[in-house]
Amino acid sequence: MFKNITSRLILFLCISAMVSCGIYSFTGGNTGSAKTIQIDFFNNDANFVEPSLSQEFTVNLQDFFITQTNLNLVKSNGDLQFEGEITRYTPDTPVSANANQGASQTRLTIQINVRFYNKTDESKNFEQKFSHFFDYDADQTLQGSVLEDAYAEIFERINQNIFNASLANW
Repeated sequence: MFKNITSRLILFLCISAMVSCGIYSFTGGNTGSAKTIQIDFFNNDANFVEPSLSQEFTVNLQDFFITQTNLNLVKSNGDLQFEGEITRYTPDTPVSANANQGASQTRLTIQINVRFYNKTDESKNFEQKFSHFFDYDADQTLQGSVLEDAYAEIFERINQNIFNASLANW
């Protein structure tokens, strides 16, 4: 019994050491020697401006990286830095027709332009656009729970794609 407990303890300590040193993260992200992350406010430069979108997206992206990495969020001079803008917000785009030749499904599309700077490895810097959409019934209004569901799905997909492009060396 003592041997079994000892081997489990050694295994646990090895895994803990790998995660805390930044060698490996269970989310698949490689932060290298970075200790801090800076995620600046994403302005809404889209033609159609949803008032709360910039704040909600920025906070959501910050929360995503805080929970997926062991990095500390800072306001300036982060080892990893994200900045950018919302370049497209397209609500109420018909995507499928019904028997009356009206829309049965409507789509919200959001596109984000992201600039990523890695102070510890500048070869990983990039600027890239990320977008995703959410389809909803045409008889629904894009507000309340429908808008919350749309943001949740779109942000989750965009955040995961930003994470993969910046930290998951796939």
